[in-house]
Amino acid sequence: MSKKQTSARSLPRVELYTDGACSGNPGPGGWAFILRHPASGKEIERSGAEPETTNNRMELMAVIRGLEALKRRSSVDVMTDSMYVLKGLTEWMPKWKAAGWRRGRKPLKNVELWQRLDELLQRHDVRLKYVPGHSGHDENERCDELAVAAYQRYL
Repeated sequence: MSKKQTSARSLPRVELYTDGACSGNPGPGGWAFILRHPASGKEIERSGAEPETTNNRMELMAVIRGLEALKRRSSVDVMTDSMYVLKGLTEWMPKWKAAGWRRGRKPLKNVELWQRLDELLQRHDVRLKYVPGHSGHDENERCDELAVAAYQRYL
């Protein structure tokens, strides 16, 4: 077993459920996450909003804020309903990094958020899992409720 595998197994394991929402695109938007430590049963919920943003930015912010909430290196199962986040982190980001955080000749949208996620991925052992949105998944539905409630103050 490699050192990385050994250290990953000894890390605290947490589950991070995330969602972002927007009223209009762009428009007021919200993000939310549920962070759960299954071994202890401890759980936190957090959300926030911006008056003028996009759904993609809010999806990214949910993951960023969730990972930032961790006080120490952890093994994290990130559950997202966003293909933008999922494909961005697993397929697109390595290419963007190799190209100087660009998409061909065009500047990368939300580059500062992708770069922050890249930093956070170096800190934690992260596995991404896709959860279909609005499909009755309890934590995904709760994150959606929190994200919508967060941006409604701007309507």
